Amino acid sequence: MIGDIDQHLGNRVRRRRRLLGLTQLQLAEKVGVRFQQVQKYECGANRMSASRVWQLALALEVPVAYFYDGLSDGAEPASEHERQDMFAQKETLDLIKAYYDLDERPRRHLLDLAKSLNSDLEPI
Repeated sequence: MIGDIDQHLGNRVRRRRRLLGLTQLQLAEKVGVRFQQVQKYECGANRMSASRVWQLALALEVPVAYFYDGLSDGAEPASEHERQDMFAQKETLDLIKAYYDLDERPRRHLLDLAKSLNSDLEPI
């Protein structure tokens, strides 16, 4: 269970760092550690202290609670785990970045298109 929490926090650090376009080295410099330490945090090999979680939250511009979102008392359902894996993929992050680089109007059109494609795939 403890290892699962460390891995969960590490996954959240990695996801947010990638979303911001930061390298492990850049994040490490922001919190005053070596990039190898960030690697160990991200894979759950090293446990983060409360003060380190606080520093990471400041560096990654998120509330501390962000790192604990999605944790439950028991094992999480497979579908939730699969969804989290999807958001950890580089392709997903690249798509999100490209989407937010668009102006509002084309972004709205793209969202409408994506929704219409999804409804076309539903069984009749």
